Amino acid sequence: MDDAADGRRTPKGSTVGRALDILDAVARAERPLTPTEIAQSLALPKATVHRLCGTLEERGYLQTRLNGRGLHAGFRLNRLALGVLASAPFQARRRAVLEALSREIGETCNIAVPDGGEMVYYDRAETHWPVRVQLKIGSRVPAYATAGGKMYLSSLARPARNRVIGPLPLEPHTPNTLVDRDALDAELERTAERGHALDNEEYIDGMVACAVPVTNEQGRLYATLSFHAPCMRVPFEKVREFLPALERAAGELSLLLED
Repeated sequence: MDDAADGRRTPKGSTVGRALDILDAVARAERPLTPTEIAQSLALPKATVHRLCGTLEERGYLQTRLNGRGLHAGFRLNRLALGVLASAPFQARRRAVLEALSREIGETCNIAVPDGGEMVYYDRAETHWPVRVQLKIGSRVPAYATAGGKMYLSSLARPARNRVIGPLPLEPHTPNTLVDRDALDAELERTAERGHALDNEEYIDGMVACAVPVTNEQGRLYATLSFHAPCMRVPFEKVREFLPALERAAGELSLLLED
């Protein structure tokens, strides 16, 4: 039996079943759980839970919280949750929120989900202006150079963040791209403190953006909501004027998962 040295009898059940139970426990918890707490709540051997949690974290289903204590949902588990929003009736309601936000701001608005070192555009509502930046649904953009990506990276504990961006070449997409790792790390710390992320022509020349987290009821990020605009229409110093509208819409999207 597994973990005989743990001094406890291994409960029946497959590894897959135990992993799913761990994910369910983390998803339902009101706060991040340590592997020891998970083991106690599920009556599983500690060594088994530590091993499975390590595997789930490596694969992106779990994530160590910012202060290094406790586990919460990772980007792949968040993506599964967001998939619920793609089905009726959530799809129509999600679109309504996005389109109302785009009309209010007057610019293109996006929902993006993390996938490793990239952000994937999951949904968008287009502005009516003829001058606009075309980033279609399914487009993949570098997390370190975009508002949504920096919002996501700022939510990660430093070890997890380093695992995501450490292997990446930080290529300059524009003269403003943060390619110095210390400068990027400082910007991510500021982003975590203020609760929103900014893009000052860091990915595309002439484009600015602002992003906020879309969270579940425990406050965990599972997607980002952002708008982007040509700086000829929205100067960078004006970007934060749209924060209240962004945060209100993000709150509405979060509530969809609680219904």
